[in-house]
Amino acid sequence: MKQLGTLYFFCGKMGAGKSTKSKQLAIDKNAVLLSEDEWLSSLYPDQFTSFEDYLKLSAQLKPLVKKHVQNILSVGTDVVMDFPANTQKLRKWFLEIVSEINASHQLIFLNLTNEQCLRQIAQRRNEQPERAAFDTEAMFIHVTNFFEAPKESEGLNMIEFSGKE
Repeated sequence: MKQLGTLYFFCGKMGAGKSTKSKQLAIDKNAVLLSEDEWLSSLYPDQFTSFEDYLKLSAQLKPLVKKHVQNILSVGTDVVMDFPANTQKLRKWFLEIVSEINASHQLIFLNLTNEQCLRQIAQRRNEQPERAAFDTEAMFIHVTNFFEAPKESEGLNMIEFSGKE
């Protein structure tokens, strides 16, 4: 039987470093990297005025991405998804991707404090001024209200980093 690829995905508050870590992991694993931010900004340029816009457009993207990722995993290639797995519902979606084709997965939980995340968001605003309108403390607080840390009961293969490493 053919060896399937492994799906790697991330959970962490806004500013925890999911995108940075996903880029490095894709290099380390020689894996295909899929970035939700890149897909959304290419498909829906200038259509983001709120977090609610993001939620709506992200939901539209998911069915296409799911099939695409399953196809890549099916040929034995690892996939790193820079798509947030920040709620139980979202993590369930990632698990569906792999369970439907019997592929393996790894959730990387970047368990940083609000203070650590806000420091990294401030740094990102300086490095990427085009994100300044979205990368605010107010947006962080709003988005963090939706965040649900992963639980053992979700059945995830999980590695946790606290940011102190």
